[in-house]
Amino acid sequence: MDGVAKDDLAAIRRIPAIPSILNVVCRSTGMGFAAVARVTEDRWVACEVLDNVHFGLPAGGELPVETTLCHEVRHSREEIIIENVAEDPVYAAHHTPRLYKLQSYISVPIILPDGTFFGTLCAIDAKPAKIRNEATIGMFRLFAELIAYHLHSDQELSHSQAEVLDQAETAQLREQFIVVLGHDLRNPLAAIKGGLHIIGGVHKDQQTSQVVGLMHQSVSRMSGLIDNLLDFARGRLGDGISLRREPERRLEQTLVQVIDEIKAGHPQRTIEARFDLPPGIDVDHARIAQMFSNLLGNAVSHGAEDLPVMVDAAVVGGALELSVANGGDPIPPKTMERLFQPFHRREVRPNLEGIGLGLYIAGEIAKAHGGTLDVKSDEEETRFTFRMPITAA
Repeated sequence: MDGVAKDDLAAIRRIPAIPSILNVVCRSTGMGFAAVARVTEDRWVACEVLDNVHFGLPAGGELPVETTLCHEVRHSREEIIIENVAEDPVYAAHHTPRLYKLQSYISVPIILPDGTFFGTLCAIDAKPAKIRNEATIGMFRLFAELIAYHLHSDQELSHSQAEVLDQAETAQLREQFIVVLGHDLRNPLAAIKGGLHIIGGVHKDQQTSQVVGLMHQSVSRMSGLIDNLLDFARGRLGDGISLRREPERRLEQTLVQVIDEIKAGHPQRTIEARFDLPPGIDVDHARIAQMFSNLLGNAVSHGAEDLPVMVDAAVVGGALELSVANGGDPIPPKTMERLFQPFHRREVRPNLEGIGLGLYIAGEIAKAHGGTLDVKSDEEETRFTFRMPITAA
């Protein structure tokens, strides 16, 4: 395999959603083989595959491009859909289905935002499949668009890193790129979320529902990561975290909503809350919810599972105090020193997801409110406390 093919394989493998996409494609269509293929004038290379029917083509495997229908997709830039080869007026006598013993086939072009043709998202099976419908075709198009956006962003990042050598310029470009990338990723995220709603409405079997549920969770996590990246970049580029204060709203309602969301994701955990808050507390409720969600999520993830997470919110000595406490192992001193630094992750439990921006953003939200975010951790408990002076609304 030459360098170009290796680069294409590596680019596809840097997209974490690809295995889930292929899984959903096979489950929702009933087809046994799905792949993301790189298609050029003279090559067809499988970048990632899901082979449930032992077709025998692994990731990195190649087919003679002239024997594939993807070759025709490349030239027409239009999808090819065959539900039953034997009954298809165009492809019943075509050499490709006969060569590979196919009865059903779908291939959708992956076209980058700059118009470059990359390859196809395709699926095949030795038996007929009902795939010529709005839900299936729409799903394939949305997934192809998502893959294209990821590949384009990956290329842009690679080009930027290759062109910018000066360390200060590289840092500035990276932070500007994060802003652009964060905005650009919202469109494919919205597309895949819409596709998941279509799939969930059409296919209601248990296995598909589980896969769709997992992908919904992945979309939510990706959306949260994008929000954190954008906040980080804005802060580094000088814009800072902006606030939209709403003193007329009750803060208890915002805090209760966050607690309910965390409980829904962790029904086995106990969260006990005590509130003593007057009306008219002048805060940005969306930002406070973002900070509180991060603190509460950390407590649930890192705290002892057999002990409750404690939430306290009250006005003490003219200041709002919001604290989240959990039992369990204390935070190590070395970790405590860098806890609120960007891209630092708590090394308490393995396999926890995130990129290390949550506590940094929480600290920036506290500063934007003119307050502080502190932590104390010992053998008895770990407690994060947000304090903010109360001013007249």
